[in-house]
Amino acid sequence: MTQRPLIPRLTRGQWLALLAMLVLAAALGALLRGGGSSVHTQGQTAVADAETWYTCSMHPQIRQRGPGKCPICGMDLIPVGGGEDDSLGPRELKLSPRAEKLAEVATAPVERRFAARTLRLVGHVEYDETRIRRISAWVPGRLDRLYVDYTGIRVEKGDHLVDLYSPSLIAAQEELLQALAAARVEQPAEMRRRAEETARAARDKLALLGLGDAQISALEKRQAVDDHITILAPVGGIVIHKNAVEGSYVDTGSPIYTIADLSQVWVNLQAYEADLPWLRYGEPVDFETEAHPGEVFRGRIIFVDPVLDEATRTVRLRVNVDNPDGRLKPGMYVHGRVQAQLTASGRIYDADLLGKWISPMHPEVIKDGPGTCDVCGMPLVPVESLGYVGEASAAAKPPLVIPATAPLLTGRRAVVYVADPDRPGVYAGREVVLGPRAGDDYVVESGLAEGERVVVRGNFKIDSALQILAKPSMMSAPTPPATRLQQQLEPVYRSYLDVQAALSHDDGPRATAAAGRLSAGLDGVDMASLEPDVHGAWMALLAPLRAAATRMADAGDIAAERAALPELTAATLAVAKRFGRAHGQLFVYHCPMAFDNTGADWLQEKKGTENPYFGASMFTCGTLEATLGGEVTP
Repeated sequence: MTQRPLIPRLTRGQWLALLAMLVLAAALGALLRGGGSSVHTQGQTAVADAETWYTCSMHPQIRQRGPGKCPICGMDLIPVGGGEDDSLGPRELKLSPRAEKLAEVATAPVERRFAARTLRLVGHVEYDETRIRRISAWVPGRLDRLYVDYTGIRVEKGDHLVDLYSPSLIAAQEELLQALAAARVEQPAEMRRRAEETARAARDKLALLGLGDAQISALEKRQAVDDHITILAPVGGIVIHKNAVEGSYVDTGSPIYTIADLSQVWVNLQAYEADLPWLRYGEPVDFETEAHPGEVFRGRIIFVDPVLDEATRTVRLRVNVDNPDGRLKPGMYVHGRVQAQLTASGRIYDADLLGKWISPMHPEVIKDGPGTCDVCGMPLVPVESLGYVGEASAAAKPPLVIPATAPLLTGRRAVVYVADPDRPGVYAGREVVLGPRAGDDYVVESGLAEGERVVVRGNFKIDSALQILAKPSMMSAPTPPATRLQQQLEPVYRSYLDVQAALSHDDGPRATAAAGRLSAGLDGVDMASLEPDVHGAWMALLAPLRAAATRMADAGDIAAERAALPELTAATLAVAKRFGRAHGQLFVYHCPMAFDNTGADWLQEKKGTENPYFGASMFTCGTLEATLGGEVTP
């Protein structure tokens, strides 16, 4: 029987694959060894400190104390924790020049410049609602002739539309002719004046019934009643609706035609929520249509819908566009483009609008100073009131921007890696607050300063190396600093609750003892364990809480203790609102009758009124005002 070899035979391809894996493992091992604060030689690795962590370069989830073999692939483990530089922070990593080259790390400066963005929008052309006129019957009658007998025809102002037979118009014409005849008769001046007033009233009546000045003048010259009156077009445009046919009888107000003036049209565009910081009333919009490729039309935003469409998550924009030749037709699809520049204050920078005044109803009316709108007569407003930058405004300061490849985004968090200018090769992770995205850049609201250099390439590799080193990375949100204080505050909360329970059961000595424990609990808070910002907030709340606890402990009798309870409650409640509680909830109760109906609050751990101000005499008097969970206030 042939004995099988202990080492299986490998093909040439398998040997090449194994060799490639070994080379990659060696490269990653060099990167990790270079990422520490000191370089490990072969001899140093062999005698590494017993506290050094070892991991597999192919399977970084494997970690153990001391050298060994990877249980997955059998490769030698490499050290990652020995000789760590004490000067490095928990989110800092140091790379050797060779490691930086292998990781292809590249940085870019944080710059202060206007954030420019081009928004791409889609929409369609619509009628300008302000230029639509409905032609209706001003008097009852019969439509004996329709000069415009189909929709889509273009009419000019003054064109014939309808011949209308109306007994009311005939009677009104007769009144005018009789009044004119009476005014021509030889008679006293007073009677002549009255006849002329009657004639003027008859003219006004005919005008109110729809006759134009030329038609009234022709009637006076003709001196004969016309049994048909021609209705003329009051405006020019396209007939978009025909509501009657010849021979129809109409009443006052019956619609006959609808005419739309297409010399100016609206373009309705859809903008997403994220686009809103870049959009303002009066902002210019360029757009193109498929019917006229290569030709760019321009208008201005006259309306931003105040309501978001919940189905599409978009907001409707309305753009006013001149259309003198009628080439833009309602229903056409358009592709819009808005080019905007954002400042640090969130205002839009438009060089053409600096120091200008604009009409709040007609954005095409722009003037150099105050005045009134040429179209509607409304007072002009400065562009600053509409979200633009004024000529000498401090709001014109450019914002901080970084390349879009710099931040690593996880949900609502954004982390960047910043190069330390004083320590070559050191990169620190930093959480930042980002504003809107501007093309290939992000606006930075906070967390960075102008001139700092952020990693724009290789940041994922740096983050992976931090994970291998068991340091905080962008994938794990940092624990809120205040939670380290919550456990230490539990004896304080417990002592307050003992004070409240003792007073509700009329036990003064027990309340005094609990107040003493509360003071001791304050002394047990480890100040050195607190982050600087948490330390400052705690120190501000510690003094009033300690003073209230001391007053409670020194009260001497239960009446004085109850008088001291509101101060202790307010101080404890302020701590609970700022730092939260590690376990359980706190319920805020109010007694309106305490202290001669002045009212006072207290805290309980459970629901169900236990009044500490009156004890057994009014144990269940009080109402639940609020509930505090264990959350931490940001």
